[in-house]
Amino acid sequence: MTTPAMTAQDTARGALDDFLCFGVYSTGLAFNRLYKPLLDRYGLTYPQYLVMVALARRDNQTVGELGGQLFLESNTLTPLIKRLEAAGLVTRQRDTADERVVRVRLTQQGQSVAQDVSTCVPAELMEAVGISIEEIAALNQSLVTLREKLQRAA
Repeated sequence: MTTPAMTAQDTARGALDDFLCFGVYSTGLAFNRLYKPLLDRYGLTYPQYLVMVALARRDNQTVGELGGQLFLESNTLTPLIKRLEAAGLVTRQRDTADERVVRVRLTQQGQSVAQDVSTCVPAELMEAVGISIEEIAALNQSLVTLREKLQRAA
């Protein structure tokens, strides 16, 4: 719905497109819509995909380490990991040195899935979007820098 106060540019682009926070938010939603059919083949949600990629890069991490990388609290991450465990993709085990710590490992099936999603999904995403790896790297670096500045300001 347009109002007299809205300009033609506002109507064409969207009234909120001048807000960086909305750009990041709406881009995240667009990413999720694009990722969903790619990840459905593996039976993974986007957060589960991120756990699998993190474990593919370094297996046998603690729940705390995974949470730190993914910016998730353990009360959000634990149920997610339990679903991956129920699917046979990861195992959870108490740390022998400190029973309060839970370690997460990929199973053999999980290693296979993690390898597939770590290579196939990014390639399919890049093809669908049609931007170069250099453009992605530049965008990502800008977002990482922005995130770090926002974290320092909070």
